[in-house]
Amino acid sequence: MKRGLLLLLLYIVVLGSPLALSATLAHEASSSFLYELGRGLALSGATLLLLQVVLAARLKWVERPYGLDMLLRFHRNMAVLGLAMLIPHPIFLVLGGAGWSLLWSLDTPWYITVGRLALLVLAINVAVSLLRRRMKIRFERWRLAHDMLGPTLLVLVLLHSSNAGQDLKVDVMRTAWFAAFGIIFALFAYHRIVRPILLGRQSYRVVEVRPKAEGVWTIRLAPPKGHKRFDYLPGQFQFLTLHRHGRGLPEEEHHFTISSSPTETGYISSTVKAVGDFTATIGKTRPGDTATVHAAFGRFSYLFHPEDKDMVFIAGGIGITPLRSMLRHMHDTAADRRVLLLYANRREQDIVFRKELDEMAAESSGRLTVVHVLSKPGPEWRGESGHIDKEFIARQCGQDCLHKAFYLCGPPGLVRSLLQNLRKLGVPERRIRLEYFSFLD
Repeated sequence: MKRGLLLLLLYIVVLGSPLALSATLAHEASSSFLYELGRGLALSGATLLLLQVVLAARLKWVERPYGLDMLLRFHRNMAVLGLAMLIPHPIFLVLGGAGWSLLWSLDTPWYITVGRLALLVLAINVAVSLLRRRMKIRFERWRLAHDMLGPTLLVLVLLHSSNAGQDLKVDVMRTAWFAAFGIIFALFAYHRIVRPILLGRQSYRVVEVRPKAEGVWTIRLAPPKGHKRFDYLPGQFQFLTLHRHGRGLPEEEHHFTISSSPTETGYISSTVKAVGDFTATIGKTRPGDTATVHAAFGRFSYLFHPEDKDMVFIAGGIGITPLRSMLRHMHDTAADRRVLLLYANRREQDIVFRKELDEMAAESSGRLTVVHVLSKPGPEWRGESGHIDKEFIARQCGQDCLHKAFYLCGPPGLVRSLLQNLRKLGVPERRIRLEYFSFLD
């Protein structure tokens, strides 16, 4: 947590540094407050756009204190803030005396036109990112467009600012500004080009593809010969790009939970449900195929919370995967934790890891209790049926809800419903653990 606070402080300092340098070194203040406000918004907004690349670059030392899901939500919100800062920039300049022709006249210097184009590109990028699902744009197409528009936007901002900005007429400011853009462009190139090439040179091998339930597959990967498997914590996730040459199958990077436990040495596994165009091809993966792996990410692990001794795991469908990883790790290390697992599925044949979960519960000496819940049970089902609502949670947890830690993973609708029910039961936010995977795809 201390590292997280230090990084947040560093972010604020970097964001405010260009404005502070400008105020002390770069220019004499205008007589108009609104004009100065417009210039300040431009400088701060452009700096914020530069920092967006740092937030999205999957730097482990930046991600670890927060989790990648939280970092990407912050990235999204900062993009909206950047747009909100830059839209008023030309308006305040006009109100401060720059003249209304700045907004619509075609008879302006080329770098003013570039600035207008930059603002348009930023608005399009933010709008499409926020509305992607409603517009039914596939993630891979959006990311390709996002990766093209991002650098294009920064080039336009650099051209506009270096020619229009009075602050950058001072050598110190100009040198620092170009250096900052150079570092950010280098970081983007590393994130999207260099690192994938380096990871591809150490590809993992698919050693097993096994069905686990209807439409669900577990892919087991082994590290390159002569290399150790990477370290990770139970509950974390990885980015995989499967290379299945010669069969016309897509090569796309997707994030998947690591469903294996660190105690299972020599390999890693991800368990995937066929719910989309790409995941529908998972079962066509074959031993001998290779995969580029970038890992490990996330803070959805009980090891980040040593104070959690009495826990309730609630999973829906394929959301069991990080919880299985944690339960297997607890079992193999004889961890002194008590867990009640509430696992919701539609039908009995949809239950993933059923035999293993029941076996771990039987061997746990009472430390693990597994309760299966089906929303559409068959006539022979003798277990719980219905949905995991407030009454069900209260009935299973008894009077001790407020002192338990809740770990939630499942479809977004289920997680939202669970959050509302836990709040109604009075469970403090600090005792609820979850990961918003929907911000990653």
